[in-house]
Amino acid sequence: MIPYTVNIKLAARTLTGTLNLQNKTAVDWGVQGLIAQGCHSSILIIDPKTAQTIQVLERHKANVVKVKWSRENYYHNISSPYCLRLASGDASGKIIVWDVVSGTAHCEIQEHSKPIQDMEWLWNQDASRDLLLAVHPPNYIVLWNGDTGTKLWKKSYAENILSFSFDPFDASNMALLTSEGIVFITDFTHSKPPGSAGKKVYIASPHASPAHTKPTPAAAPAPTGAKKALNKVKVLITNEKPTAEAVTLNDCLQLSYLPSKRNHMLLLYPREILILDLELSQTVGVVAIERSGVPFIQVIPCSQRDALYCLHENGCITLRVCRSTSVPDEAADPEQNVQELVYDLRSQCDAIRVTKTVRPYRMVICPVNENKAALMVSDGRVMLWELKGHTGRAAANPSSGLSPLYSPVAFCGAPLGPNQKRIQDLCLNSMIGQTLIAGETLPPSSYQQEVQLKFLLTGLLSGLPLPPFAIRMCPPLTTKNINHYQPLLAVGTSNGSVLVYNLTSGLLHKELSVHSCEVRGIEWVSLTSFLSFATSSPNNMGLVRNELQHVDLPTGRCFAFRGERGNDEPPIEMIKVSHLKQYLVVVFRDRPLELWDIRTGTLLREMAKNFPTVTALEWSPSHNLKSLKKKQIAAREAIARQTVSDAEQSSVESSVISLLQDAESKAETSQAISAREHFVFTDTDGQVYHITVEGNTVKDGARIPPDGSMGSIACIAWKGDTLVLGDVDGNLNFWDLKARLSRGIPTHRGWVKKIRFAPGKGNQKLLVMYTDGAEVWDSKEVQMVSSMRFGRNVNYRILDIDWCTSDKVTLASDDGCIRVLEMAMKSASYRMDEQDLTDPVWCPYLLLPRAALTLKAFLLLQPWSGTFTMDITQVDYTEKVEIKGLIQEQLNSLSNDMKSVLQDPELSLLQRCLLVSRLFGDESDLHFWTVASHYLQSFAQARQLSVKEGGEESQTSPQIHLDICHDVLCENSYFQVGKMSSPLAVLSYSRVPGFTFFFYSSLSFSSSKFSTQNKHLCSYLTHVASLLKKVTLRQTFFRAHHLEAEKMYRTSRRHPYV
Repeated sequence: MIPYTVNIKLAARTLTGTLNLQNKTAVDWGVQGLIAQGCHSSILIIDPKTAQTIQVLERHKANVVKVKWSRENYYHNISSPYCLRLASGDASGKIIVWDVVSGTAHCEIQEHSKPIQDMEWLWNQDASRDLLLAVHPPNYIVLWNGDTGTKLWKKSYAENILSFSFDPFDASNMALLTSEGIVFITDFTHSKPPGSAGKKVYIASPHASPAHTKPTPAAAPAPTGAKKALNKVKVLITNEKPTAEAVTLNDCLQLSYLPSKRNHMLLLYPREILILDLELSQTVGVVAIERSGVPFIQVIPCSQRDALYCLHENGCITLRVCRSTSVPDEAADPEQNVQELVYDLRSQCDAIRVTKTVRPYRMVICPVNENKAALMVSDGRVMLWELKGHTGRAAANPSSGLSPLYSPVAFCGAPLGPNQKRIQDLCLNSMIGQTLIAGETLPPSSYQQEVQLKFLLTGLLSGLPLPPFAIRMCPPLTTKNINHYQPLLAVGTSNGSVLVYNLTSGLLHKELSVHSCEVRGIEWVSLTSFLSFATSSPNNMGLVRNELQHVDLPTGRCFAFRGERGNDEPPIEMIKVSHLKQYLVVVFRDRPLELWDIRTGTLLREMAKNFPTVTALEWSPSHNLKSLKKKQIAAREAIARQTVSDAEQSSVESSVISLLQDAESKAETSQAISAREHFVFTDTDGQVYHITVEGNTVKDGARIPPDGSMGSIACIAWKGDTLVLGDVDGNLNFWDLKARLSRGIPTHRGWVKKIRFAPGKGNQKLLVMYTDGAEVWDSKEVQMVSSMRFGRNVNYRILDIDWCTSDKVTLASDDGCIRVLEMAMKSASYRMDEQDLTDPVWCPYLLLPRAALTLKAFLLLQPWSGTFTMDITQVDYTEKVEIKGLIQEQLNSLSNDMKSVLQDPELSLLQRCLLVSRLFGDESDLHFWTVASHYLQSFAQARQLSVKEGGEESQTSPQIHLDICHDVLCENSYFQVGKMSSPLAVLSYSRVPGFTFFFYSSLSFSSSKFSTQNKHLCSYLTHVASLLKKVTLRQTFFRAHHLEAEKMYRTSRRHPYV
């Protein structure tokens, strides 16, 4: 039985390669936990936990220059669900807002035709979370509604705007980095454009670093303390334009507010980082590089700790943590009492090998945990680094002057219990205690341990090398190979290697170093082996070194198929393997072709010198293998009947004899049977030749004169009774061999480079490659199905084509990408929730809104059981089995450490709320529960101090201060030491299996010490406690859209605090 082709379901996808220089700044790590990266005109969505590409967005016609994830700083419910929304801007000025899950464009925005300079989603207002601010060259800032694409307002400035930065503590403040200085805007609002042109300031020459500081004269007294720090720096912010000799902001690489300090900003120069105090209008800190050091490219300030992630030109990422060298004296002169900010180098990762084509482009860090970094390299690699904390005392080095770092005494906002499980590397503030950074001395604690920070490479994504490519799909899926079939695509590269990709997952299956020069073509000879050829650069005589290698994929073994042949000969133009994988034709440029036996590796025939020059060649799919097998089986049966006597034959089962004969015939077929196959080729005049090959016999067949309407034939494709020829003028000629009819179609597309029939019995679809694109034709109806043309609907040129299934094509392009597309050749985007990924991805945003909220509720509270479980399938509630299965897949994708902590009975409800909000990347919940848990712990400590009556005081846990980054939620006076010295609340503890709840019995405040905002907060926390108490009394609790927790959230909207 002749096997018929079975179609395999493959998702449309894009295999990306090297980046364009305009993609340098097109990368963003969202709070949703995913990385978006621009690669030419495409956008990659990368899961950093599993190091795999889970989506590719394609709609831009120009190179992508900026990408920004939307913020999640809003209350989530059914009407405002978790969503994956991304904005991308390209070099033509177009902005597209994407629905990343479905891979579709939500809206498109166009204002000008120049590259987008910068953009950011607004996160600080409750009226709408759809507002997107963009910088359109040369000097416009425009506020867009990202949901509808409507322009809300537009503002122009006098100078070219390079980038902008919002003040994280005051949403009305923003700074514009222009070509000549900085413009400070203090009246920014989403309702109308800024009324004024802003305050323009200039930056003088950045000589604040020690390398530029002039030595102090010997007669002058040596300054000490803060006076010395003030003399080391120079007032940089001026209202006067600097002179021509001064270095202006042309060398400034980046401007950014510090999220860990109010009214502080950093300026990045190639060899130094300046920390500016905007209230004092001077530099208060300098991070300078020594003369032999590697210059900076980028710096990212952290919010959880006063730390800086710095990227250097050699690809090295360094972490610098701030320390306080002196404690300010409140009685001293404020102008003289200036603290110098010193950032100590605490950790650094390995550098990369930098070449002309390999350079580090950008770095992004996880905005939720701030302990993971991703490095984008120009060759398409994405290196995923994670900051790890190792406990233990470091080797003493007094000359370094570094004070030790200690792990915090709390986990998820609450003191760590003696037997409580924790994840030390959960986030940056769970790795480094805040008190040491502030210059204080912590009292001894059993939970304190010295921490050493190290970078660990946890993931690596490799892209395709530089084009050109030669691609070839493995033989199609049939009924015979269905049990062990893998959809493998072989990609020959310009550096001589062959990359084999598994198109089911899109991951690299194997990388083989086969050749020493560019691979020109690949032909599979089985599911596990292929032939590839490469040609070196020609010498003065036009001769090259040809390499034809046979590669066995499972072992990686390769050998020269032509033996010692190949040196100083004309280049190989093409290789063609016969339909039954018996024979190989090697076609040279100015030399007769060679005919080889693939099974034995022997040369069958080298054609005579007068053999016509071959311009196109194709093997016929017809052969006589079926008739040969029938004859051989009949001969074996005859021999078996003669050998076995009549008596013996009656005692032996006929089925056994047939099985033996079948096995013997199969073995004989694989070894001795040489079926007759034939191929056709054309010469320079367009004449068609027919050659028959059977074993060692090669016979010349009929010759068909050239068609007058066709030019020089460039390629041939043959399937069934249909033969298609393409010429250099763009004409296609369809031959119906059975009806002896031909039909010529002028495409007017120019040179027909390649023609390939789709796999599958009866599938007569034809893929045609031109110099300016590709087309799909139906050879039965002789009509075009789809078309792709460079400059019209795509901005890349096609280098090679092939079919990967009966209804999907694969295209290699000059932008360094290989795309698997539907037959319509429209887009490689797909639905993320329909993909079969190699590793499961934790991303609740992929679920339906109801399912995502159900998952969140399941992780927050399980009052129906005394112990926490991670199996939702056993919970009795009304839901579809498919939805339960999707939720369970998300639960299974959690790490073992995370599951262990979530199932820990010592984990309190507040800690659980904070941990789940971090898992979901929910900014609103994360900020709220961080502040709420801090207040509750402060009240608890105050209660413990107030109820003590006589006796020896027991050792209390150290006071933990709220991080300064939450100054946006609480007035900054609270962050001063000692503001919580008096009892504020009377708390009682109620223990529920697996949880700890805080219940308020009374609250008292002093209006002279606490603002109205804090009163609202404490009032709200009282309401929270009462709701938590109600929750504990419930026996059954599990409806995702009617959760008691959601009621608590909704009620909180009445209070000004939230």
